[in-house]
Amino acid sequence: MVAPPAGVDLIRRRSGGGAVWVDDQMVWVDVIVPHSHRSAERDVGRAMWIVGEMWAAAIVGSDVHRGSMVNTEHSGQICFAGLGPGEVSIGGRKVVGISQRRSREGALFQCGALLSWDPAPLCEALGLDRRVAVELRTAAVPVPSREAIDTAIANLVALVS
Repeated sequence: MVAPPAGVDLIRRRSGGGAVWVDDQMVWVDVIVPHSHRSAERDVGRAMWIVGEMWAAAIVGSDVHRGSMVNTEHSGQICFAGLGPGEVSIGGRKVVGISQRRSREGALFQCGALLSWDPAPLCEALGLDRRVAVELRTAAVPVPSREAIDTAIANLVALVS
C-alpha cells in the first residue's frame, strides 16, 4: 500500500476482507446481532447468508452467494474483486459486500452496498497498475435503486429488532 491521497483516511476493518473505498458512492451499514438474540446464528456461513438474504430480498434480480469464496487475482487486496459467502450479486457481479467479526457479545456484520462502481481511486491508493482498475470495472455493479437500499436497511432492522 502506498500512502493514501491527501484527505483520505485509512482505517483497517477488524472484520477482515479486502480493501473498500468508502465515499458518497457507497452505503455502509453495520449490523450487530447479540448472541442472545433470536436471530443469532452460530454457523458463521449461515449467518452471512441470513444477512445477504435481507439485502437480496430488496434488490430485484440479485442472488446470495452460498458457495465458498470466489477468489480472483485481486480479491485478496480489493473486496469487490471477489465474492464471499452471503454476499449479494447481480449476474455474478458483486453489488453488496459483507464481512463478519465475532466476539463474546455477538456478531458484527459490515455491509457495503454500491451506488456506483469506479475501482480507480482504490487501485491508485493501493499502488496498483491502471490496468487493474480497467479489469475490475466489470467485477461489481451498483444497486439498481436507492429504494432497494432503503428496503434492505428496513429488512436488516426488522431482523435485529
